[in-house]
Amino acid sequence: MAKMDTTIVNRKADIISAAIEVFAEIGFYRATTAQVAERAKISQPYIFKFFSTKEALLLNALEVSWTRVIDSFRKVVESAPAEQLESDLIQAYVDILDMNQNEVLLQMQAQTIREDSIQEAMRHGFGEVRRMVLDAFRAANIPNAEERTMLFLARGVLCNISVALAMPELMDI
Repeated sequence: MAKMDTTIVNRKADIISAAIEVFAEIGFYRATTAQVAERAKISQPYIFKFFSTKEALLLNALEVSWTRVIDSFRKVVESAPAEQLESDLIQAYVDILDMNQNEVLLQMQAQTIREDSIQEAMRHGFGEVRRMVLDAFRAANIPNAEERTMLFLARGVLCNISVALAMPELMDI
């Protein structure tokens, strides 16, 4: 990749990272592209070189966050022994919460945004995670794989709430 192409990719990633931070901190509706630009240390018009709208920026940020979760879970599914699968998946998610809290807060907010494209991005992300976990639990011959998958997802949502409300005791099980 040429130096100019690398710079463009890095700038786009910088903008997405700044958007994740700003949207997580003050909310998608209250956040402005000017605030994102300030956080990314660029001019506001430069954002629109990469993203046609604030919603397009949010969709890209959600894609980054879902990709992180899915890639992390995929690594666990491909490497964990059956008897450790569930606990390793839980630990992978706890690690995501520890290192990428703003992405999780962003996803939580996006669940409440009624725009069709955002709802579709959230359905796609949750759906892919659900399918991956369910398929992995079935392949590992975990009894009641459907119920265990639902409980795993519910535990993840409870972990999100724990982080959002600064109530770590919700994660003590």
